[in-house]
Amino acid sequence: MAESRVFNIDCMKYMRDIPDGYFDLAVVDPPYFSGPERRGYYGRKESSTNVRRVEYGVSKAWNVPKRPYFKELLRVARHYIVWGCNYYDFHFAPGRIVWDKCNGKSSFSDCEIAATDLIDSVRLFPYMWNGMCQGLSVSDGRVMQGNKALNEVRIHPTQKPVALYVWTLSSFAKPGWKILDTHLGSGSSRIAAYGLGFDFHGTEIDRRYFDAQNERFERECLGIERIGDMVIQQPSLF
Repeated sequence: MAESRVFNIDCMKYMRDIPDGYFDLAVVDPPYFSGPERRGYYGRKESSTNVRRVEYGVSKAWNVPKRPYFKELLRVARHYIVWGCNYYDFHFAPGRIVWDKCNGKSSFSDCEIAATDLIDSVRLFPYMWNGMCQGLSVSDGRVMQGNKALNEVRIHPTQKPVALYVWTLSSFAKPGWKILDTHLGSGSSRIAAYGLGFDFHGTEIDRRYFDAQNERFERECLGIERIGDMVIQQPSLF
């Protein structure tokens, strides 16, 4: 059984007590600008659009990391994958991973870019992620999931799909590697790591998001549904 340990703590405080090179791979998605945390919802305000609106609340712990964060990250992890690398003033290795969100004419970015020291080239992963339009599977990411009831529920303003982390870890991590995510957010990286059998540690400073991802992990990976004070055991996803 894979180890999955998460902590409601500032990642800098957590990493301070971690030995050099303790983790094999850091897969992180830190905030690269201030704004999503103030938006307070996912989707549009206009009800006529039929876009589901998910309330997030406002996080006061949303901080864009500086150079000391990346230096500490590279100290505790032997390898890294850093999403949003094009927004940071830091010199990363030349490898790049491009996530094509297949979002058509959306006003949002067509792609997101990660820097990694695991490759020297550029790799592309297409997976639809535009509002209620989500990819069918890891292998058929350009095809829209036809049954929206099966879509991932958004619990975080910058949430990434589990499929992205499944593909990333399957493509670049080696069996037995210990994975770190310093900005856990929605917990998609945790779910993917658990399903693939990787030992995983994650930190999330915001208590509300920490609790939300924990409930999501219990529901999707352990088959535990919490209704008030009741705990119902359901079949596990993995």
